[in-house]
Amino acid sequence: MSGSTSYPELQKEVLRRMSELGRAIPGTMQGFQALHDAAVRSGALSEKTKELIALGIAIAVRCEGCIACHVHDALEHGATREEIAETVAVAVMMGGGPSVVYGSMAMAAVDQFQAGK
Repeated sequence: MSGSTSYPELQKEVLRRMSELGRAIPGTMQGFQALHDAAVRSGALSEKTKELIALGIAIAVRCEGCIACHVHDALEHGATREEIAETVAVAVMMGGGPSVVYGSMAMAAVDQFQAGK
């Protein structure tokens, strides 16, 4: 983890790399994209709620690129800083000390994405 991580740039880089991976393994990535789209589609839970769930899991499993993408998407679906902070709290409950570190990354990502608007 770098103190100078740009989460907006990391999010763009993750999407770029996923696009490259899609050219290498198109069937797998098309299947993954279909799974992603179906999983986050609004239903009994809103897209915002599903993005917050995904963010909590990203924190608990320690995926910095996932954190960048799901903070971005949660904000795009109307999540507030306070809702993301509560998501971090639940992730910390489930993931312990390492989730504190990755939760702090999520909050830094919120600040960076919001500053860029």
